[in-house]
Amino acid sequence: MVKLVRIYISVIIAAFLLGGCSVSKFIPEGKYLLDEVHVSSDNKEIKSSEMYAYVRQKPNAKWFSLVKLPMYIYCASGKDSTKWINRVLRKMGDAPRIYDADVAEETRMQILGAVQNEGYLGAQVNLEEKIRKNKIDTYYRISSGRPYIISKLNYNVEDYVIRGLLMNDSIHSGLKVGMRFNVNELENERNKTTQYLLNRGYYRFNKDYITFQADTVNGTYQIDLTMNIALSERPADNSVNSLHQQYKIRNVNYLMDHDYSPDGNYMELDTVSYNGINILYDENLFLRPGVIDSHNRIVPGELYSNRNVMSTYSSLARLGILKYSNIRFVEHFENDSAYLDAFVSLSRNKNKMLSFQVEGTNSAGDLGAAASITYTHRNLFKGSETFTVKVRGAYEAVTGLEGYANNNYTEYGVESSLDFPEFMFPFLSSDFKKGVNAKSEVSVKYNWQIRPEFERTLASAAWSYRWNSKRKASHRLDMLDINYIYMPYRSNTFIEYLNYMDEVNPLLRYSYEDLFIVRLGYTYTYNSAGVTTQQTAKKSSYSIRFNIEESGNLMYGFSKLVHKRPSDGESFRMGNISFAQYVKADFDYSKNIMIDDRNALVFHIATGVAIPYGNSKSLPFEKLYFSGGANSVRGWSVRSLGPGGYKGSTGSLDYVNHTGDIKLDLNVEYRTHLFWKLNGAAFIDAGNVWTLKDRYSDSTGKFAFNRFYKEIAVSYGLGIRFDLDFLILRFDGGMKAFNPTESGRGRFPLIRPDFSRDFAFHFAVGYPF
Repeated sequence: MVKLVRIYISVIIAAFLLGGCSVSKFIPEGKYLLDEVHVSSDNKEIKSSEMYAYVRQKPNAKWFSLVKLPMYIYCASGKDSTKWINRVLRKMGDAPRIYDADVAEETRMQILGAVQNEGYLGAQVNLEEKIRKNKIDTYYRISSGRPYIISKLNYNVEDYVIRGLLMNDSIHSGLKVGMRFNVNELENERNKTTQYLLNRGYYRFNKDYITFQADTVNGTYQIDLTMNIALSERPADNSVNSLHQQYKIRNVNYLMDHDYSPDGNYMELDTVSYNGINILYDENLFLRPGVIDSHNRIVPGELYSNRNVMSTYSSLARLGILKYSNIRFVEHFENDSAYLDAFVSLSRNKNKMLSFQVEGTNSAGDLGAAASITYTHRNLFKGSETFTVKVRGAYEAVTGLEGYANNNYTEYGVESSLDFPEFMFPFLSSDFKKGVNAKSEVSVKYNWQIRPEFERTLASAAWSYRWNSKRKASHRLDMLDINYIYMPYRSNTFIEYLNYMDEVNPLLRYSYEDLFIVRLGYTYTYNSAGVTTQQTAKKSSYSIRFNIEESGNLMYGFSKLVHKRPSDGESFRMGNISFAQYVKADFDYSKNIMIDDRNALVFHIATGVAIPYGNSKSLPFEKLYFSGGANSVRGWSVRSLGPGGYKGSTGSLDYVNHTGDIKLDLNVEYRTHLFWKLNGAAFIDAGNVWTLKDRYSDSTGKFAFNRFYKEIAVSYGLGIRFDLDFLILRFDGGMKAFNPTESGRGRFPLIRPDFSRDFAFHFAVGYPF
């Protein structure tokens, strides 16, 4: 790994030196390399960063906003494009951007237009050019002048019905007297008004009917603004001018596995009427009428609403049995009224699917393989219920274990789940269910782990709900999650280790006993860009995740009613098995700042605390926090850092001690696009875990306000990402910078780094945060 890093650095330096010497051969005589573009404004209301988006010709991209290495890589190629090495270098690199004066003038005019659209009608934009040898820098300097203000606001709406609607809703208008005259705000008002009318029956309305007339008052910076809404251009009664028609929904027809056709003969299809909607189908109705009705938002007798149409599309998209849906409307006129017949075409997906998957695994550097076979039924009870059964097996070669004849880890598991595309809960009204796009899930799992140290069986059953309150926010409620952990075998070496640790960490043994976990949890997630760590954000955004869960309180209260004290004097039991009691809360925040289209700066903070109490002296092992690894402090391997200043031993089993009840992760990462589908990153990580109670005789690892900040580990490093659009493969190399578990010189490896001691390599899927 060290050799690869050195080779990589050498290649970059060589490309930089060679490219620096050969850039000039790609610059035609009398032309200049566009080196830098600057946009400045004398008005803080006009942000230069926003105006930079109108620049038509930009300089060559920089890696990490520092070096134009892609250009140097390109220029390292020769002029003979038939040679393969030259083609490779040019594909990897970025051709020098030759300055074009005509494009620069177009940029100046576009920036001027953008500033004037913000209300500065007398603005000026000056273009300056500074030449240095064969390079040129351009400066766009904005002088905004005084803004024009809306002094009067009038409405010219000849359609009295629409005028009445808009006057009643004028409080929500984005246009106000005294505001700056902003063309962008006018366009927003056009779109907002159009959507308002589309949701109130005006099926044929579009924003082209809305225009604005702005009259300036001589000698002042004031504008009289009039909003005009024209009459309908296609009157229903053949008059010269007509009011806009409000349409009502007459019939709602669902075509099952049939596309709408104006000449279609649907009389041959079977028809079922349910709650005012007509369902037309051939021999087999693959969805229950009640399910179709619960996902329909287009109601006969109500005014047409574009919002209801979009809501119907969104709701139907959650039905796994559907391949796609399409909604068409047919107009009908009776007397002076206009009606719409809705035709909703539903195309069926495959009911059943069998898939086989093989994957490679990497757990803290231990390589292995896993295989699984999954059976899926997307329409089990003709309600688009998704039933899944998955059988999985895994093998992993465990390294570093001493004293064991068998160093292999195997795992066998079977899990099954049933998803319902609605909120399955008694006493809920159909209107409430329609207003919440929810999914309900019931699942059971069985997992058998065979490690060299022990065998463990995990059985669980869960009942949960997931729903979206907004397009970018999601919720998950675990109503009931029952887990049973059974350990039929512990090796003699592992038992001896636990006996030894009774003196060092007396709470460790509780993490390896038979246990019931009966938990209730809630998770809230919001992402302003609407993406996940499997995707690349294209604009500045932020995400928040909050989780809280509790376990054992109901069981503890019931046990206290039956027995005043535990029979063994330590903990209450159910079926002679102890149950966990704790409360746990986590908070995660990340901020993505786009510097330009190739560079971004990302900040991340994650913290959590878990408190065992009542029936538990320690958290279950699965609920303990750990630090280090691909998504934490990357200078340490997974489960090798903390708690606090705990150094641990060199024994391979010591990973069980590197856990805590409190977690803190702080990360900053600079991301840059390299070339093709390769992205790079430079990062600094900090964090650790701590315990709430004394585990060790010297209180090492326990959280204390007067010293925890001295125990925050710090690392730095570089990473490579393969962005395949649907998936991101990530390779990170981290180096320790501050090691709280050491003393003296070893506490600051940043000053005296040692690759064999301080370097950690990580492979993962998706961004770390």
